Amino acid sequence: MVIIFIVAIIVYRIVVSIPLFQHETLKSQAQVIANLSGAVVNLVLIMALGRFYEKLAYKLTTWEMHRTQIEFEDNLTFKVFAFQFVNLYASPFYIAFFKGRFVGYPGNYLHIFGLRNEECSAGGCLVELSQQLFIIMVGKQVINNAQEILWPKVQAWWQNRKVEFTQDKGKSKRWEADYQLVENAGLFQEYLEMVMQFGFITIFVAAFPLAPLFALLNNIVEIRLDAQKFVCNTRRTVGHQAKNIGIWLRILEFLVHLAVISNAFLISFTSEFLPKILYQYEHSWSMDGYVNFTLAISPKGSMIEPCYYRSFRDEDGNLTAFYWKLLVVRLAFVVIFEHFVFGVCRLIDAVVPDVPKTLAIKMKRDRYLAKQILQDPEHHIRISECT
Repeated sequence: MVIIFIVAIIVYRIVVSIPLFQHETLKSQAQVIANLSGAVVNLVLIMALGRFYEKLAYKLTTWEMHRTQIEFEDNLTFKVFAFQFVNLYASPFYIAFFKGRFVGYPGNYLHIFGLRNEECSAGGCLVELSQQLFIIMVGKQVINNAQEILWPKVQAWWQNRKVEFTQDKGKSKRWEADYQLVENAGLFQEYLEMVMQFGFITIFVAAFPLAPLFALLNNIVEIRLDAQKFVCNTRRTVGHQAKNIGIWLRILEFLVHLAVISNAFLISFTSEFLPKILYQYEHSWSMDGYVNFTLAISPKGSMIEPCYYRSFRDEDGNLTAFYWKLLVVRLAFVVIFEHFVFGVCRLIDAVVPDVPKTLAIKMKRDRYLAKQILQDPEHHIRISECT
């Protein structure tokens, strides 16, 4: 379903851009308008499909009939995350790694439903990717915060309408008023929101460096909204002890590994960083003539008049030697980058322990005392009285 919507948005951008390019006033901004409007449509579809995927994941997990509650919750969490991962990140992944790569060249263009496949702008796909991430991430944060403010109040108002109070409302007991509050739905949505936000600020940080700043501002507001929601708008919950955050930790580890690989490919294949470095290396560290160097002339006989397009091809449409050298440099950069980052992570894991040494000693002492209590309770009582 997500793939169908992505294809629909691609067709939408192509169809919208055609009349805009024909308009004299809007011609220069046609692609920007098409991309921004497509991102807004994509955000609406993401918010609409999000609830549907959560209900679908719950149904699928229920049909599996797990033996324990922990197994049920872990499988439900994994399914919801998988659905939301595809729902939220499919469009940015397409723009980052696929858009503009299967276009063809003059005389040999590729088409979708009779329409020529969309290309990246003159500045590359990173600008559009940044716009897409900004609209999806910030737009989703604004919508979620508005829901957290308004939805509990609407639920409480509706619940109060259904419950009959005593005639003298001023003498209603406190526990009766608290019972009218909305039932607390738990922390699942809070975990899910933070995990998906973590994905935005790590997987595509090379294309949208401001993502951590927007996440920080959102979390500052989110803390106060959650405090208002849990203290004033929902019923008080019973606290339960938990050893850790469960499957969410493995999901975060997966996102970290994916972020390293994703940013390596963003820098090497999507940005102009490596082409510029290689061009400078071959031209005495000078950028003179770089723009013209990245343009190829249309093959003979393909156009009425010769035109230039962004690609490393010769006059016959064949890939040049520079393209293959650049491909080797890009692949080498990906391997070196991810090995370096993963090596630093492993070094930090080895140097910094998960549990501080002082805390580990106290935990060992507590386990020792627990064993002593089981072996000789009276001796433990005497030790406690002496201390």
